[in-house]
Amino acid sequence: MSTGLPLEMAVIQHVVFYKRDELTTDLICCEILMASGQTLWFHEEMPNWNDVVAQIELLEGFPQDWRSHVIQPPFAECRFMAYEKRAQ
Repeated sequence: MSTGLPLEMAVIQHVVFYKRDELTTDLICCEILMASGQTLWFHEEMPNWNDVVAQIELLEGFPQDWRSHVIQPPFAECRFMAYEKRAQ
C-alpha cells in the first residue's frame, strides 16, 4: 500500500502513539522515528491517517490493539511505544 509519503518501512526505528488534549476532544497522534533521525508526525484528522496506520500495522510485532493503550483515560496523554526496531 502506498501512502505517497516518505515512509520507508525498512528504516522505521520506532512508532509512538499518544493523545493531545484539544479542550473538548482528544486528538490521537503518531510519531515515527526514521533511521535518518527524522521524525514524521501524523494525527487522526489528516486525510492520509488511515493509510499510514494500515501501513505501519504491518511492521513485525506491531500490536493490533495499540488503540486500547492510547484512548483511556480521556484527556491524558497515554503515550504508547507501539514499535521499536530490534538491533541486528
